[in-house]
Amino acid sequence: MTNHSTEIMNQATLDFICQHQDDDVRQLAFLGSKYPEVDMPFALDQIRGRKMARVKLPRWASIDGIIYPPHISMEQCSSEQTALYKAELAARLLGLSPSSSENGEEKEKESENASNRHLSEICEFAGKGAVDSEFAKNGATYEKQQILTEVDRNVNEIKGEPHEGDFSEETGFVDLTGGFGVDFSYIASRLGVKSMYVERQTHLCEAAKENFGRLGLKNAIVKNGDGIEVLHSFLPKKKDAASADDSLGIIYDQPLSLLKTKLGLKLIFIDPARRDDAGNKVVSLKDCTPDVTVLQEEMLSKADYVIIKLSPMLDWHRAVSELNCVKEVHIISVNNECKELLLVLSARNKGKNVGSNSFPVTNNGSVLPSAEDSGHIEDAADAGNLRIYCINDIQSFICDEMEMEESSVKIAPSTFEEMQYLYEPNASLMKAGCFGVLSERYDARMLSRNSHLFVSMEPIKAFPGRSFRIMAISSFNKKELRRHLSGITKANIATRNFPLSVAELRKRLKLKDGGETYIFATTLSDESHVLVITEKA
Repeated sequence: MTNHSTEIMNQATLDFICQHQDDDVRQLAFLGSKYPEVDMPFALDQIRGRKMARVKLPRWASIDGIIYPPHISMEQCSSEQTALYKAELAARLLGLSPSSSENGEEKEKESENASNRHLSEICEFAGKGAVDSEFAKNGATYEKQQILTEVDRNVNEIKGEPHEGDFSEETGFVDLTGGFGVDFSYIASRLGVKSMYVERQTHLCEAAKENFGRLGLKNAIVKNGDGIEVLHSFLPKKKDAASADDSLGIIYDQPLSLLKTKLGLKLIFIDPARRDDAGNKVVSLKDCTPDVTVLQEEMLSKADYVIIKLSPMLDWHRAVSELNCVKEVHIISVNNECKELLLVLSARNKGKNVGSNSFPVTNNGSVLPSAEDSGHIEDAADAGNLRIYCINDIQSFICDEMEMEESSVKIAPSTFEEMQYLYEPNASLMKAGCFGVLSERYDARMLSRNSHLFVSMEPIKAFPGRSFRIMAISSFNKKELRRHLSGITKANIATRNFPLSVAELRKRLKLKDGGETYIFATTLSDESHVLVITEKA
């Protein structure tokens, strides 16, 4: 493979990076005068980027010659974990999920094992001569893949202005806001179809060409240009005998797997900027750049699905209300920290069932049974409404908008001494706000409407969050506090609907941080303040 690194950096810079890849960049910054031939800002970006990639993108970090962007872009790019999730989501939308057996428990196990095997394969694509995912060797996709692997260079490039019809018959997937290209690389590899990366910044495109080549992405097209102009260049979907119209006037067919149909754009991915011209974070989808509320109709006229990546800080209810054809909402957390909000748009499914062959996937890429099979959604065929996926690492919770509207929270009595267990929903569920569903589905009671803490008499093994065994419940009476906290010198403290901060409460209780004890300070339904002293269940 051609070493394109020399086209981006000179040999002195490359040697410097290799020699100092484990050194402190703050100290290296003072060495510029000693190495006049070294592009020091670029070199420092590469050393800093690789260090960050070892944690955030370990498989990329293991590959020599990957070009990393400036520090801010590395902070904002997707992690490997979330990129894998999006790749499996894209595959599921296009009908590429692993098949499973008829038996429920066996079905889940087989699906998860198949997915994990597949993920181990697609994550080792670096340096190979072709994208060798199993699905790319099947049917109509195989012929396209063979054509793509015969090109002289791993990455095709389109320069100049796009012209109408240039891509419509060839490209199956397009990322209109390419950035560093992490999401694009994983989705393109998983789908195995000709895929286009679009980015306005020339230096990111140059890095993308280098990186996609080293990752073995033979199906990648790099386009240095404006994503909106490229979107305009795609032709609308063609009408055929199996097509039907929806309220937006969009034409589509409904095959089992979209990738087994004729060539044409199947999926658009877009990650709009979430800051205004002054650098301030925006709270409305309409204020993001580009404005997807304006583009949604055009995108769905040209592709079967659109995946919109958004900040988890955005109000997903408001975002859904600003769009017309949201099929799914995905709230993704890693280590109990919300990382991304994904909206899936589909004109095909507007007002219709999500589909019996839809398989939700966990954040580590493992495939779970459909909601219909798990029994959590009693009659998905009649639901015809928005489905919400709450993902935290390997935990996955799925409900739909109707279930949220029809469910109500059960409140625990003010005297809840008979309750033996306490539960804290994971970050994705807290963001989703589906507390009524949690209460009814697991027969758990919330301490108060604003506490977001649940209790039960018996252990709930499958609760999506942290589980604790209640050791004691204390008021703030000094004698009672002294009795319940006797022998406890350190504790992990959290407050839920409580007038004091964690720091203030810790000072008052004279407890150090850490240990095996977990204390939740909250307000009950009768407005009394209590400490729930627990240990992990």
